[in-house]
Amino acid sequence: MIDALVVSNAVLWLVVLALLVAVFALARQVGILYERIAPMGALMIDSGPAVGEAAPRFDLATLDGRTLAVGAAGGHSQLLFFLSPTCPVCKKLLPILKSIAAAESAWLNIAFASDGEAEEHAAFRRRAALTDFPYVLSAELGMAFRVGKLPYAVLLDEAGRVRAKGLVNSREQLESLFTAKEMNVASVQEFVIGQAGQGTRT
Repeated sequence: MIDALVVSNAVLWLVVLALLVAVFALARQVGILYERIAPMGALMIDSGPAVGEAAPRFDLATLDGRTLAVGAAGGHSQLLFFLSPTCPVCKKLLPILKSIAAAESAWLNIAFASDGEAEEHAAFRRRAALTDFPYVLSAELGMAFRVGKLPYAVLLDEAGRVRAKGLVNSREQLESLFTAKEMNVASVQEFVIGQAGQGTRT
């Protein structure tokens, strides 16, 4: 009788351990699935200048006393990255933006934009090693593009038109702006939705 109880207890413990392993594996798979289906493109908010429209024209003084032309035609596209020294996601994206700037320098210029106290931003610019980039403080620029949340990015083409824009929280979302420009669509989401619509009609 005692032997039967010992064996049944051992079997029950084996079942419990097997269930724990199964739950752990399932939780891991759910995490992987979430990463795969998470939105890849920048979240475009339907306000401000529309994709394809000319960007508002600005000539702004940078923190180092130079002039940044926004919305002007030129030889390069321009990525405006709106940030704040107190935004943790903005800080996380700075190394990625530096990497993109180096890799895409043949066609892309990156500029940083915010508003607030010049001294605070000058110190942040030094700490974040952004001295090689134009950095402007302009509430008017943020209002012109209807920037309500950060980090926010706007991609302008060589003619000064808005090519893509949206909230960006990752490298994938930043790169989706470039993909949208290459594919000549307003956003990656618009393209995916369009493709899904075509699939349902066929």
